[in-house]
Amino acid sequence: MKKITKAIIPVAGLGTRMLPATKAIPKELLPIIDKPLIQYVVEEAIQGGIKEIILVTRSGKEAIENHFDKNYELEHHLESSGKKKILRSITKLIPNGISISSVRQDSARGLGHAILCAKYILKGEDFAVLLPDEILLSKDEKNDFSKMMNFYNSSAQGQLLVEKVRKEELSNYGIVDLNKKQLNIDSPKKINKLIEKPSPKYAPSNYRVVGRYILPFEVIQILSKTTPDKNGEIQLTDALDELVSKGQKSIDAVLTNSKIFDCGSKKGFLGANIAMAMNDKSLKKYMKDIIC
Repeated sequence: MKKITKAIIPVAGLGTRMLPATKAIPKELLPIIDKPLIQYVVEEAIQGGIKEIILVTRSGKEAIENHFDKNYELEHHLESSGKKKILRSITKLIPNGISISSVRQDSARGLGHAILCAKYILKGEDFAVLLPDEILLSKDEKNDFSKMMNFYNSSAQGQLLVEKVRKEELSNYGIVDLNKKQLNIDSPKKINKLIEKPSPKYAPSNYRVVGRYILPFEVIQILSKTTPDKNGEIQLTDALDELVSKGQKSIDAVLTNSKIFDCGSKKGFLGANIAMAMNDKSLKKYMKDIIC
């Protein structure tokens, strides 16, 4: 069995929920303390064993690629000024052996379409998808994505990260049907069906899909034939539902053991900054002072 080495990170969104901050700055570069959102997600992917990061981007998002590129003038200035610690923070963003490439999404046509844009780079291989809007603060030393990779390496089956949510929140998310089975963090369960934003009355469970996926390449073939919805978007949830409902491939649900922040929203972005600061020894006392 070939290990997964490639991860798609879609970064072509307009960031409308965070305007006016995102008018000129990509939302993926908004900082959680002193690191941009995209860097946390790239580090998470690398920690899980990913070797090739594929950014699905668009015009106006060049600053994201520049963040991971060298800045000779800045590096020279920091070196000549003796600011070695700061210099290390910008020169060690990507370890040796890790590559970052990008493809363009010509229009906003949904997550499924964004994934399709990377079809030819995948070369028929199973792959991961990480959504940079969602920042996961792990309660363990090993993050959720690393656990998902381990489960995949053991079973060769797709993996979707899920979170238990309140009944009134179900209509905001893709929901998985586990045939009424309950999850624990160490025992993935087979997904029987996926439903995009169901009403609470018809939701098959209270487990919603989080933005971490490990997927078989077969989903690309389904996405290629998936009919866009009424908004002209190709939904990944629809393709995954077809994949599992017809028994073409099995996909397991993995229960998160993280605190999850939707950093595409003001509430989630603020929450992530506070939570990260409270975990930082140099900032914790200051945070307590200003909050209390």
